Amino acid sequence: MKQIQLIQITPEELEQLILGGIDKKLNALSEQFQPKQPSEYMTRLEVKELFKVNLSTVHNWTKKGKLKAYAIGNRVLYKREEVERALTPIS
Repeated sequence: MKQIQLIQITPEELEQLILGGIDKKLNALSEQFQPKQPSEYMTRLEVKELFKVNLSTVHNWTKKGKLKAYAIGNRVLYKREEVERALTPIS
């Protein structure tokens, strides 16, 4: 086991050095940490109203793979972030 000798440092100064290092690490961690946002789901009617199209258009987009649908029971849902990502810019 290694021994470390601290010369000319008080216990209070040692404590401040340790706490300063811990604070730096915690600040770096908190900058990188992003809390996970729960996914917001939209119904077929909400997607229809968002894009001002018919339900058949939403169905066709889903069949062609432009929109990814999720189901629970008889309900068909779409993730809002995926619906927004489906939009492509016109160049």
